Amino acid sequence: MARKRRHSIIFWLIKLPLFLLVAGILGCNLWIVMSTHGRIYASAGDIEAQPVALVLGTSKNVAPDTPNRHFNNRIAAAVALFKTGKAETLLVSGYRDSKYYDETLDMTAKLKSAGVPADAILADNEGVNTLESVARAKSVYGLDRLVIVSDDFHVARALFIADRLGLEAIAMKSAPIELENSTRVRLREYLARVKAVIDLYLRE
Repeated sequence: MARKRRHSIIFWLIKLPLFLLVAGILGCNLWIVMSTHGRIYASAGDIEAQPVALVLGTSKNVAPDTPNRHFNNRIAAAVALFKTGKAETLLVSGYRDSKYYDETLDMTAKLKSAGVPADAILADNEGVNTLESVARAKSVYGLDRLVIVSDDFHVARALFIADRLGLEAIAMKSAPIELENSTRVRLREYLARVKAVIDLYLRE
């Protein structure tokens, strides 16, 4: 009898909550991926021209002398959109905490060095996270239609947010980075998708 009771306690206090947690994470991820996968493109040539491309920010370096390939790949995708005429303006949105760390300044400089003119670049340095970047594209810059540029594992969440906020959006994913060199950020994205669902549907 005591053993059955112990098993019952383990089930209700450990096994069931763990099952619900895993199911919740998987459910949120499936919802986001399945609801957006048909609007994610890998090539600028496949994308219908949009007035603005929202380029989501990240650090330009992963260490003092080590460039961030995620940053460089996002910039390359944005440049491809601009040079093929698929985006007239590039809105770079990221985080700035000081003159020593400014994602939008770094993105702007990189775009200019790739041949994008300054008057085709807008910079939003208050895009502290994906939700804020997408929300500000609508509320501050007055956009209702755009293409989102970011990593292959990231664009689905950005599109999901855009859908919830009433934006007409598609996405271009930047060149993927091999799994062994992007495992940490990919795992973090699984949890970020859960947070996106909570922020958009439970904290309104």
